[in-house]
Amino acid sequence: MDKTVLAAILVAGVMAPAAAVAQEVSDGVVKIGILNDQSGVYADFGGKWSVEAAKMAVEDFGGKVLDKPIEIIDADHQNKPDIAVNIAREWYDTKQVDAIMELTTSSVALAVQGLSKEKGKIDIVTGAATTELTGKQCSPYGFHWAYDTHALAVGTGGALVKAGGDSWFFLTADYAFGYSLEQQTADFVKANGGKVLGEVRHPLATTDFSSFLLQAQSSGAKVIGLANAGLDTANAIKQASEFGIVQGGQKLAALLFTLAEVHGLGAEAAQGLNLTEGWYWDQNDKNREFGKRFMERTGRMPNMIQAGTYSAVLQYLKAVKAAGTDETKAVAKQLHEMPVHDLFAKNGHVQANGRMVYDMYLFQVKKPDEMKGKWDYYNEVATVPGKDAFLSVKDSGCDVSAFGK
Repeated sequence: MDKTVLAAILVAGVMAPAAAVAQEVSDGVVKIGILNDQSGVYADFGGKWSVEAAKMAVEDFGGKVLDKPIEIIDADHQNKPDIAVNIAREWYDTKQVDAIMELTTSSVALAVQGLSKEKGKIDIVTGAATTELTGKQCSPYGFHWAYDTHALAVGTGGALVKAGGDSWFFLTADYAFGYSLEQQTADFVKANGGKVLGEVRHPLATTDFSSFLLQAQSSGAKVIGLANAGLDTANAIKQASEFGIVQGGQKLAALLFTLAEVHGLGAEAAQGLNLTEGWYWDQNDKNREFGKRFMERTGRMPNMIQAGTYSAVLQYLKAVKAAGTDETKAVAKQLHEMPVHDLFAKNGHVQANGRMVYDMYLFQVKKPDEMKGKWDYYNEVATVPGKDAFLSVKDSGCDVSAFGK
């Protein structure tokens, strides 16, 4: 055979895999959608700040993966599952979105995960809390990243029961997230010898908590568990102060409260609150460096939702690179197998049901005179090991054996 022809064949053989890889990025771009609440009660919880975190992840990754550009698009789902599903469907069907992330509000996250499973697309939830995402409604392409109701129950609920808070009354948001958070915290309280004296449920975005708080106050419970989030929790705490509930000897347990809501409420009103988060900007040098960059872009420090979104986007891009394609099954396989080690999760791993397991932290909000700066809100009280914070696959209710069907 002619040496020139042989050389050409050998070069073609070497080049073929690279060409194949290049063709494995659908539509020539890797496109990620950030879908969350940008105008309602959870606008500070995640909101446009999560979009900025996602963009930071893309920039830190280098702006390209497999030599193709990475694009972030976003939309406001207004905390309405029907709106969220319509947006997600349009993204998948006409805008070639490869993965949807953040998904604040459990009812929204469950609905979009259901659609993503149907469409064979990846979703990574950082903003919603219900364990159903990796439980009975799990998906082979669905991942739950930042926290969930079980981790919050173990963290905040566990601390208060151990401190003598053995009787509870729940003030609960009237949708999937609130029910799940109430149930799991109540189960934890009972398992540790405590009692649940009652509960009352309120609509999302309530402004007047007076009747609900009066019921909680009259129950005589040592702890009033606020199984809600965002402005709902902040408003409940403000109005509880007006009723003198804490002064009367009852404790408030903010079961989902992040740095964003603490800042909105202010240290004077929030001081002494116990809360659980998976990340805090002042824990170490890497977190402080990220917090500084985030502050320069947004004028605020990130909470665990925003830092978690950064981590989720970064890990997804690492998985695409490792898979050599943005094809869903190949990327999902990498996401399940790859360790998670970044500024958000130290030695994290993903279970077969899609739950990312890593250590959570119990914090207490400082008194105003303890603060050394504007965003210096937390004292770290305890570490909640990932194996304790999150349900195992066996206990989650997810039938992972069905993933191969």
